[in-house]
Amino acid sequence: MAISIVDAPTNLGLRPPAPGVVPGCAKAPAALREAGLVNRLAAADAGGIVAPRYDLGGWQPGDGVFHASQIALYSRRIADRVAGLIGGHTFPLVLGGDCSVLLGTGLALRERAMAEGRRYGLAFIDGHSDFRHPGNSTSIGAAAGEDLALATGRGQADVAARLFEDADVVVLGIREDDEDRAELTAAGIGHRTALEIRKAGAAESAEWARRRLDELDGFWVHLDVDVLDPAVMPCVDSPDPDGLEHAELAELLAGLTVAPGCLGVEVTVFDPDLDPAGAYAKALVDTLARGLAPRVS
Repeated sequence: MAISIVDAPTNLGLRPPAPGVVPGCAKAPAALREAGLVNRLAAADAGGIVAPRYDLGGWQPGDGVFHASQIALYSRRIADRVAGLIGGHTFPLVLGGDCSVLLGTGLALRERAMAEGRRYGLAFIDGHSDFRHPGNSTSIGAAAGEDLALATGRGQADVAARLFEDADVVVLGIREDDEDRAELTAAGIGHRTALEIRKAGAAESAEWARRRLDELDGFWVHLDVDVLDPAVMPCVDSPDPDGLEHAELAELLAGLTVAPGCLGVEVTVFDPDLDPAGAYAKALVDTLARGLAPRVS
């Protein structure tokens, strides 16, 4: 099945890196294309989805998720595009943008599941659990740090939806000190930290995740590149130490995408503004090419 690349260049879920500064993650699709991703994957070009303007306006802490209405509208457009690609028997690779793209890809899978009477799951590869919600935090605002909570139905109604059941989610690559690990466990969301992946091995960790996901009718892969260690990938908005190496991530991805039930992948939070020479984009393209090798026809 051929890979089809679609750009989702949104910043809507990110806080500004400095007052008045727009985050750079919206430039990631162009940077990865420039670094040769399309050719490396022998992929079809499925175009892009123009994102709404990044404008916090008069938002203040306590106002809830900023850009909420824009994220909801953009999620609908992402869902329609991804649903068309899956329905056309291609393998979508969605290039974000920030992690809020999960709300669009997840919507596509949820609607497909409901129409077909099936269950689809999520392999959530991320350096953070992104499980912040009103029940555990007073710092609600950036959907990119709340996407897993929102996609499992936790949060304000205009952006949150139960796109994935808790039992159908596997989280991979969070750090040992992630503040929401206990809540993930209580919710029945399986997870393995970056350190646990290193100890067990990336290939075995992918098999561990698949033992859960293969019970379903299919699954989606979310990849936030901050799962990588900042020593090899500093071009993210929230770098944390003790992450994965490129080789580990490539092996983890390959172990997931080789599954017949893997329906697609999204890549998020790479910031080309922090990579002026383009070296980190090239390294990420190499990792994606190795991780998606099972899907290259």
